[in-house]
Amino acid sequence: MSTTATPPAPPKKVNRIGLEIATYKGSKSTLCAGCGHNAISERIIEAFYEMGVEPHRVAKLSGIGCSSKSPAYFLGTSHGFNAVHGRMPSIATGTMLANRTLFAIGVSGDGDTASIGIGQFVHLMRRNLPVIYIIEDNGVYGLTKGQFSATADIGSKLKTGVINDLPPIDTCALAIQLGATYVARSFSGDKRQLLALLEGAVAHRGTSMLDVISPCVTFNDHEGSTKSYSYVKDHDEPLADISFVPFFQDIAVDYEPGTATEITLHDGSRMILKKLGEDYDPTKKVEALRVLTEAHDKGEVVTGLFFVDTKRESFLDQLNVVDEPLATLPESRVRPPKQVLDEVMAELQ
Repeated sequence: MSTTATPPAPPKKVNRIGLEIATYKGSKSTLCAGCGHNAISERIIEAFYEMGVEPHRVAKLSGIGCSSKSPAYFLGTSHGFNAVHGRMPSIATGTMLANRTLFAIGVSGDGDTASIGIGQFVHLMRRNLPVIYIIEDNGVYGLTKGQFSATADIGSKLKTGVINDLPPIDTCALAIQLGATYVARSFSGDKRQLLALLEGAVAHRGTSMLDVISPCVTFNDHEGSTKSYSYVKDHDEPLADISFVPFFQDIAVDYEPGTATEITLHDGSRMILKKLGEDYDPTKKVEALRVLTEAHDKGEVVTGLFFVDTKRESFLDQLNVVDEPLATLPESRVRPPKQVLDEVMAELQ
């Protein structure tokens, strides 16, 4: 009687730190089928897996809205905090001040950011806190029946026929003006571009702000909407063809001299921006604002990396925060002794 040996199972695919991609997934999504937010979550899973980020070192932060449910759908073994409406930046700041060894990623929406949370967004952008801030931008309030948000374009039409007559807030232009050091826009349907921008954000050490156009299939994916899949696809104008080379894969990139810009990020990773049209320099703040302004006037949706600054100190470095997590320091190191307090009081008398 002959027996046939069972062939060994193929080895499971793991990343550079030995983890399978399943480790980076979260709960099953409860968002509408086809929602662009789900595509963004999938790219976040890919980016953190390919970059080899340890999930237990990640802090996921959000506010209120469809977008703020998204952190439940990726990195299920990470830390998480769902804040109140528009207040995620405060929680992100406190998180990174308490433990600078964590990796912070905040997911917000156009309502959570540009309306009730605009004040907190402004101060987060100007501080250059080490955080990835993703705006899942659909131009409406998806949880409250699809009213216009502050990013909706003039002339955009709701399914009910209502026309928006208020000018939009361009979160990318605002972030650049305020001091964010990595600012980009992408489309949830552009897998390659969004993944490269997310990986670049992971490698950056400062405030990375990504505005991702993410059509709402329930309330804002119809004719007349400027945030619909068809409108964005027809009006998308990529600044450059983006390639990302992580620091642990120092491979040659095929491009002609003089036709691309190479940017080295904080961890040694490189972003290669191969120009498609004009010779664009993402290190020039004025140039970035010009491109955004002209695109708005033309009704175009410009996507890509608008601005990057790898030289400015992060908020934690500016504060001279010690290397050890403040949350783990003993009371003797964080609480001034009575003698110091007495001296302070004496000086005020």
